[in-house]
Amino acid sequence: MANSEIDLLGEYQRSNWIRLRTMILLRWFAIIGQLIAITVAQRMYNLQLELGLCYLAVGVSVVGNLVAIFVFPESKRLSETENFLMVMFDLLQLCFLLYLTGGLHNPFSLLVLGPVTVSASVLTLRSTVILGVTASILVSGMVFFHLPLRTEQGFILRIPDVFVFGQWTAINIALVFISVYSRRITREMNSMSDALAATQMALARAQKLNDLGGVVAAAAHELGTPLATIKLASTELADDLEDRPELQEDALLIREQADRCRDILRSMGRAGKDDLHMRHAPLIEVIREAAEPHQDRGKEIVIEDGPGPGGEYNQPQILRRPEVIHGLRNLVQNAVDFAKSTVWVEAIWTDEVISIRIIDDGGGFPLHLIGRIGDPFVRRRRSEAERKARPEYEGMGLGLFIAKTLLERSGAELSFANASDPFTSPSLQGERRGAVVEVVWPRSKIVAEAANPGTALGENQPFDM
Repeated sequence: MANSEIDLLGEYQRSNWIRLRTMILLRWFAIIGQLIAITVAQRMYNLQLELGLCYLAVGVSVVGNLVAIFVFPESKRLSETENFLMVMFDLLQLCFLLYLTGGLHNPFSLLVLGPVTVSASVLTLRSTVILGVTASILVSGMVFFHLPLRTEQGFILRIPDVFVFGQWTAINIALVFISVYSRRITREMNSMSDALAATQMALARAQKLNDLGGVVAAAAHELGTPLATIKLASTELADDLEDRPELQEDALLIREQADRCRDILRSMGRAGKDDLHMRHAPLIEVIREAAEPHQDRGKEIVIEDGPGPGGEYNQPQILRRPEVIHGLRNLVQNAVDFAKSTVWVEAIWTDEVISIRIIDDGGGFPLHLIGRIGDPFVRRRRSEAERKARPEYEGMGLGLFIAKTLLERSGAELSFANASDPFTSPSLQGERRGAVVEVVWPRSKIVAEAANPGTALGENQPFDM
């Protein structure tokens, strides 16, 4: 699936999703916490703090929030740069407050992790790295430069140097670990969200095409009778106007155009609007429909079928669901993309399961990716030779995920493997040596129930005379 088909959001666009109101609310919580901490330290424990500077630091945050509230609309969403500046301001304000209250001797120094974690979750990698490096520099500076915490009697409260070093080490390690962890989890969630959105779009598109086929069939069915009436009337007029050739020519033209409309409608759809053939079809026909768009891409697609152990001779009628056709089409597309010359589609049925196996004669799945196939945005890097051979191919790593999601939605189980060891000499590999994708349904999930032939076209509509 190409980028042009699904416009997925990049991390820069996602950073523009954060509302200013959210950042303001978080900052109010921080301001309240800082005021409580200063008041408790000064009133309950009688610590000698630089209250003027401390309240100045908190006051700057209060002023910043008030300005943001009155200047900008409540619904404003911050850009990447604005988000970065907001988080950087909070980091600098917090570090200045820690500088005034003991530096790393203050147990609240761990709060430095907050702004960096927020950055890792919502901002770009560049912004996160800048904030992380800034936080590390400020924490390192507070080891040597800070105003000490003094009691009412003048004693300096400090922890042993070994614990200061441990605090500094722990904060720096946490800055890296929590940033990487938070960023990784956020990206996984965003990737899955994007992939599911792409899957829903693909399924909606397939459903619309399927519905369009039903509408066309219904139109052909409904317009058949009036077109036949027009043709009959024009034929009778032509017979009655033999003595007036100029009018007879017009009647013959009407009959000719009615025949043309009949031919067009016949090519567009033959069944009624409730035709059960729109809902189920023979297994091989569904496979052919899925593979049809890739028949003329320079690779041979061979479809093979047959009953498995205990299977009946006649092929089953399966549900013609959009997700089944679209999922199989994506699997065939992937096989054609990486095959050298041939793709085999094997269909096997038994009394219990329906199985479709898609095999190609390409290089197979990379061994280090087999365990991750089916995850969104997983794609292998192509070699320079592959880029020159197929410069038009530039996948997003979504095709197999969409196929897997759609087919599993229909009740199937998918497995991925290689037909032969990629490290084996080509002369020792068989003809079907590439990637293998097997799709297996329980019969109850995919085989259509036997329909009553008398209801294939639905009930006849009464005519008002």
